[in-house]
Amino acid sequence: MHIKEEAKERHTLSVTVDNEPGILARIAGLFTARGYNIESLTVADVTEDESISRITIVTSGVPATIEQIIAQLDRLVPVHKVTDLTEIGPHVERELALVKVAGLGDHRIEALRLADVYRARVVDATTSSFVFEVTGGSEKLDTFITLMREVGLVEVARTGVVAIARGREAV
Repeated sequence: MHIKEEAKERHTLSVTVDNEPGILARIAGLFTARGYNIESLTVADVTEDESISRITIVTSGVPATIEQIIAQLDRLVPVHKVTDLTEIGPHVERELALVKVAGLGDHRIEALRLADVYRARVVDATTSSFVFEVTGGSEKLDTFITLMREVGLVEVARTGVVAIARGREAV
């Protein structure tokens, strides 16, 4: 008898929390203790008085695992709300990367051409290198970085995913 395995799904979670010391460690610890992987994690204050932070977590798992992650996050005391942006539907996700590329001659010209195609901005330049700033979805950044490997990729720094639901309402 063959049991069909459920496919892992990528989910983007928005978690609003009290901005207090240790909350990020508690959330990361929850994932670590249960063997869940965090693919991307970003945190920022979202209120004028800096009392509330929004944590955006990208993780993958079968639907039951995602439900369990959400339930466990929701039980943490300083957590106000957990929203699965993937489940609620249309949302906007963006990420920023700084990509350092070194090269001369044709490689330099090709790096600039590719940067133009991907709407990457040159934020630093020397006679032998560039640092590009590129924003967009994670797949766009992955593709840009892969292409830059061909022309002299040196180093990459990425922010992680930030996301927000579409429409008039806050979620």
